[in-house]
Amino acid sequence: MTQDRKPIGILTSNSSRTVLDALALPFERASGRRYAVTFDSAKRMLARIRAGESGDVVILGASVVDDLAESSLVRPGSARPFARSRIGVAVRAGAPKPDISTVESFRRALLDARSIAHTVYGASGSYVPTLLERLGIAEAMRGRIVTREGGYIGGVVAAGEAEIAVQQMVELLAVPGIELVGPIPEQVQKVFETAAGIFAASNQPAAAEALVGFLLAPSNASVFGEKGLEQAGPA
Repeated sequence: MTQDRKPIGILTSNSSRTVLDALALPFERASGRRYAVTFDSAKRMLARIRAGESGDVVILGASVVDDLAESSLVRPGSARPFARSRIGVAVRAGAPKPDISTVESFRRALLDARSIAHTVYGASGSYVPTLLERLGIAEAMRGRIVTREGGYIGGVVAAGEAEIAVQQMVELLAVPGIELVGPIPEQVQKVFETAAGIFAASNQPAAAEALVGFLLAPSNASVFGEKGLEQAGPA
């Protein structure tokens, strides 16, 4: 493979995984190019980039991409809004779905649950302790929290190791064996905004720009929606 035809490298977090997987073949058909994606939790991916790992495109939290640009790791002016995602709740497939339509019913659903699961290093997982504090139930839930460092926490619920999973809906929808209940109430919701930027070290920045433009084409908005994301808009 010649240098100018090597896969376009994307570094991102788990929340972008399913939409990037879904758009890989359409991109290859449209452009004749391929992209290779490296995933990790948001916190770990940032640490990897800070430690020297690079590629062509980075898709992480909007403020993180801005910081990387300020550190000269991302090309100034290349950052573009990518997607928005919300936190949701899921239960094991076939299990009764709790009422989470209001703050009080959501609070009661958590208190009634045998256990809830969330990640530690994921963007939504790191918000859960704050969420429990806001709901006034942090102490009451102590001892009923199941955590994993990162990844798709829904697998814990699918395996019967916890009753409820709390994570970004895009990540919950990616896990077989669980069912999405819905988003948590807007009053306690946290919307995560991601951005795409071009690495300063990329040796194929034009191809990277073209890829970002393809991903953000309005015709792909429905793919984002199917995966639990809201496309930020065209590049």
